[in-house]
Amino acid sequence: MKNTTVSARVESDIKIQAEDILQKLGIPVSVVINSLYRQIIYRNGIPFSLTVPQTPKTIDTMTESELETKLHHSYEQALAGQGRPFAEVFEDLEGSLK
Repeated sequence: MKNTTVSARVESDIKIQAEDILQKLGIPVSVVINSLYRQIIYRNGIPFSLTVPQTPKTIDTMTESELETKLHHSYEQALAGQGRPFAEVFEDLEGSLK
């Protein structure tokens, strides 16, 4: 029997994005929260990996071969139209620093 309320403060844009996806899937938020809690109990821990992301290598720490590989990969992406506009990338970077 469901008789307890869970309350949590989250970032507004994260909540909106997640709830939009759940709505498209036809899954109520309460079902997702209940499922997460059940998985925590079942696994006796968090049901996904929590890790500290690796610090990206800077150009001055790369070998010549690593840099060449990275530049070649980026070039191939650009040729395939998989890149993003310069202004958009910097807008995202600046937004993440705020």
